[in-house]
Parts: sequence; C-alpha cells; structure tokens
Amino acid sequence: MKIELLDQPIALDPRPFSRRIGLITLATDHTIEPDLNIILAGSGIGIYGTRVAYGPPITPETLRAMEPRLAAAASLILPGEDLDAIIYGCTSASVIIGDEAVSAQIQTAKPGVPVITPIAAVVRGLRAMQARRISVLTPYTRETSAPMADYLTASGFEIDRFTCLGMLSGPDIARIPLSTILDLAVAAIAPGSEALFISCTAMRAAGIIDRLEARIGRPVVCSNYAAAWNALRVCGISDAPVPGRLMTCDLPTAAIS
Repeated sequence: MKIELLDQPIALDPRPFSRRIGLITLATDHTIEPDLNIILAGSGIGIYGTRVAYGPPITPETLRAMEPRLAAAASLILPGEDLDAIIYGCTSASVIIGDEAVSAQIQTAKPGVPVITPIAAVVRGLRAMQARRISVLTPYTRETSAPMADYLTASGFEIDRFTCLGMLSGPDIARIPLSTILDLAVAAIAPGSEALFISCTAMRAAGIIDRLEARIGRPVVCSNYAAAWNALRVCGISDAPVPGRLMTCDLPTAAIS
C-alpha cells in the first residue's frame, strides 16, 4: 500500500483553546478536576493538569512537605508554552505553606504566570460578595484548621462559627455524601453570618452550591467553586452560565495577589 504525503502547508490555530489554565492536583484528590471541568465547560478554557506527590494523613507537616515539589509539578504543564493562570489544588496547604511561597515555587517553572490558590480565591470571593462575618466548615482536624482560622481573621473576617470534622484522609473526604454536606452546612452556619465557607478541594460542595445556598438562605463559597470563579475572571469571562451568588460578582480591586 502506498502512503501518500500531502505536500501543502496547513494553517494552524494559535491555540487549541483560547484560554489555558494549568492545574496542580494532589496525587490523592478525586474532586477538583471534575469540578473545574464541569464549571468551566463551554467557556473556551482548556484545563491542563498535573499531579504532585502527596499522601495522608492531612497534617501541617505533610502539607508543608509539598512546597519543594511544586516547581517540578508545574514544569510538566505544557512545557515551553504560556498559560493564563495556574491553580494549586490544595486549600489547607496554601494556608500552611503561604500564598507567596506557593506562587514563588510555581513561578520558578512558569515565570510570570498568575497563581490562584483556593484560599486566596475564597478571600477574593467573600470580599466580592461583601461578606465580613462568616461561618467556616472544614473536614480537617483542629490542628490543621487553626492556621486557616488565623489566615481568615488576618484577612479581615469575623468568624462567627468554625466547625471541623476531624478527618485525615482526602479520599475519605471525597466520599462524604452530598446530602450529608447539605446537613453539615445547615449545622455550621451561625445565625448572624453573612456567608458560609466550606473548605477543601476534596469536598464535593461545588456541584451543589445552588442547593446549599437555597438550604441555608445565604451565599456559600467553597474551594473549587472559588478557584473556578477566579480563573474565569482572570480569563476575562464574566458571563459563564454557572449557578451561585459568587458567579454574579466581579473580582474585587483589593485582593490577595
């Protein structure tokens, strides 16, 4: 059989997708990739993921150990090509390591690329909704939750109620039933709070954000939902057909960089 070579130039598109978001996911995470793909579907954004070595238990020590691995993980995302932003898919590690340190590691491999951490996106989201008094629900232990409480307080929020579940395994967190998340949200929200923050990229709260807000009657922001909203706004997209109060808001001018 003769194989013919078509001898003519082919005009190429500048990119397969008009916008490109990198994603660094924990090796054990089940949730953030599906969440981002669902939320960002139809927005012309390509999501390009890699994984960083990590294993339970979820403790400040194991979270901090990821810091020196972030540059290598980032280097595997479309080497030599530019990105509109990179999302680091771990809320608690972003707090423990620090936003600036996370960004520095990732930008070692991808200079100049904006880095979105879930916790910084949540702070931006709460500010965009003008929520100052909040309640917080985390799946972590008290030891891992305490730095997050300090971070939020230092960011100017008044925490009315902070509830943690004492869990140590990301895969187990991903298995919390959606109906249970709804019940936990009701129990976690304090009467005077203006919004509820549900932490952890492993929690499957993003897909039921409209049900959560209807159930408690107040805005809800969670890690993956906030990161997706932040990514949309960085890409200049303000009209994605996604439910939830936060998706009606612009990025605030005063935000963690």
